[in-house]
Amino acid sequence: MRSGLAWAAVAVAVLALALAPLGLGRYDVYILTLWLVTAVAALGVNLIVGYAGQETLAQAAFLGIGAYTSALLAKAGVPFGLAFFAAGGISFAIGLAIGFPALRVQKHYLAFVTLAFSVFVWLVIRNEEWLTGGVMGLKDIERPSLFGASLRPHRLFFWFVLAIAAALTFAMWWLVRSPWGRAFTALRENPVRAESLGVNVRRYTLLAFAIGSAYGGFAGALYAPLVEFIDPAPFALGPSLLFLLMVVVGGSGSFAGPFVGAAVAVLLPEWLRFAESYYLLIYAALVILMMAFCPTGLVGLAGRLWSLRRRPARMAEDEGARALGEAKP
Repeated sequence: MRSGLAWAAVAVAVLALALAPLGLGRYDVYILTLWLVTAVAALGVNLIVGYAGQETLAQAAFLGIGAYTSALLAKAGVPFGLAFFAAGGISFAIGLAIGFPALRVQKHYLAFVTLAFSVFVWLVIRNEEWLTGGVMGLKDIERPSLFGASLRPHRLFFWFVLAIAAALTFAMWWLVRSPWGRAFTALRENPVRAESLGVNVRRYTLLAFAIGSAYGGFAGALYAPLVEFIDPAPFALGPSLLFLLMVVVGGSGSFAGPFVGAAVAVLLPEWLRFAESYYLLIYAALVILMMAFCPTGLVGLAGRLWSLRRRPARMAEDEGARALGEAKP
């Protein structure tokens, strides 16, 4: 019964998202599309940090790898489908290599390794002008076509991104509920005990990094045609820290956390623009207050409030059962 209600809620949410662009302007649809792309990248961070218990500050770098890979292949005449999977595949392979330090170092030492990789990728993007255009970037990135129809109109491209994001979200949902997902969770809770129970810690650590990085590459492949111009700025260290913040604010280890965290990072600043130059201060203050009073994130806060709401009903049920038991001879 509960599973059926959950699936019904998901269907209603997807339908509401599909209908949302009909009442929005061009810029609003762009922001909504950017939220979906950001949430896909945050899903990868959540797998690495929230489920596998590792650390990463390199997701923006993988976003850049995916964006430049798809943009360069598109300019060479490669169909978007092949460029999309190439972006994810290259990110998967590089993420697999980045995962090897996680076998020897943990926590903040691992964060430093991924930080160094993020800086390295940014420097390559910035300095190798013959390939990436350097600080001038790559412009005139064409949006793909589907069955001969151009997806350049903003609403059509939003629906295209929504379909891909839904497929990637379902794949992640299946993964975290499969035996692999349970192995990731065991790895997060206690790696030594997980290994004693037969979990191949080496394999699952590398797999978490590879799949999480591939999601960054997939998001980058969608980001490039969305903005139609890419330069090194969105792939620096700051955005990588923001991706980690999204997961923490939304709820690390919760499936809905990346979507909520991406909404806070992408949509909330837009809603606070009425405050003009003070909106960043308000945004930062809200995040600090939330993390101080609700370290489990917004999803954890919602669960706590729901439990408090249900507590009187459970107490009444317990009282009724106790009274019935006392009334029996």
